[in-house]
Amino acid sequence: MRLLVRERLFAVGDDYWIEDTEGRKVFLVDGKAMRLRDTFELKDAQGRILIELRQKLISLRDTMVIERDGRQLAEVRRKRLSLLRNHYRVTLVEGTELDVSGRILDREFAIDYDGELLAQISRRRLTVRDTYGIDVVREDADAALMIAVSMCVIVLADKEG
Repeated sequence: MRLLVRERLFAVGDDYWIEDTEGRKVFLVDGKAMRLRDTFELKDAQGRILIELRQKLISLRDTMVIERDGRQLAEVRRKRLSLLRNHYRVTLVEGTELDVSGRILDREFAIDYDGELLAQISRRRLTVRDTYGIDVVREDADAALMIAVSMCVIVLADKEG
């Protein structure tokens, strides 16, 4: 599954559509303004909330929390002792860990589980300015979760950069 995301997607308080390669609106990102922390809702095309993302208020390192149906699904934070590249760790509630690494600020990074690629985020091969693609590689990967993870690491990296 290939999805196209406009760069200005992460402005809190604005709503943006994530489209497929045919231009169909697949997911709506609803940025919640007037909050103490960054908060977003990822909705399907019918407006149902699939995933909520918010910055954790109190933590030693910047952390984003991903929730589904009011329950925490995952936490995203920068991996410690990562000197060469941007590297983030996603810890799912059941203990599974995903790795996110690459050039986050350039929108060139990958999400993998135990060395197996789940999703690739890239601006390459796109002619539309300020747009990047999210390629969900594995058929059984949760596309909404891959988008949420991508959003979290971009928000965290933008704050650091």
